[in-house]
Amino acid sequence: MDVVTGNEMIAVPPGRTTLSDRRTQRSWSVELAPYQLAAFPVTQAFYAQITGRRPSTAHGDQSPVECVSWWDAARFCNALSQRDGFTSAYHFRAGGEDIEWDESADGYRLPTEAEWEHACRAGTAGPRYGELDEIAWYRGNSHERIHPVGDKRPNAWGFHDMLGNVWDWCWDVYDPEVYGTYRVLRGGGWFDEHWSCRASARRRSHPTFQVDDVGFRIARSLG
Repeated sequence: MDVVTGNEMIAVPPGRTTLSDRRTQRSWSVELAPYQLAAFPVTQAFYAQITGRRPSTAHGDQSPVECVSWWDAARFCNALSQRDGFTSAYHFRAGGEDIEWDESADGYRLPTEAEWEHACRAGTAGPRYGELDEIAWYRGNSHERIHPVGDKRPNAWGFHDMLGNVWDWCWDVYDPEVYGTYRVLRGGGWFDEHWSCRASARRRSHPTFQVDDVGFRIARSLG
């Protein structure tokens, strides 16, 4: 497995997933076409290879890149698409402070939160796809530090670190009427208690936010 780069893509079958928000008590269903999602979060080595930058506060080529904003993640997707000969999924406007997703593009992108949860659950219905200590680095076992990707057991579809280690940026705006441009984070991180490391848990942050327990993984649409 291509652990060092984090560029191993897994084909995800189509399906329907139901999202829910505890704050608003709202639930909604999303139909999903097939897509690809990276087996691992983007690693520090992979991020440096594509961007020439090492923003992380912790060190380790195989650890997830962190201290990357949502904007950083979106720009990484375009840079990787250009390297691999795909059409960029994102168009930046107004000096790079506005973005449009070209859903017809075959390039890399951030997963939607529905895609993220569908892949995280991998056909399961409970809060987690396994025993937490076996599948995730969280406050109870991480010794309050980040860990290399792939050290914990994957889910049934082969995805590692969907819960714990670092939160994953997703494409979606969290709640524009209340939080403006804040984007969705999923999965929980190494500093979080067990209740944040659940398939349904949603967090939000400003797209310029950078912190040492937030990273991302890449997706691609399948034509």
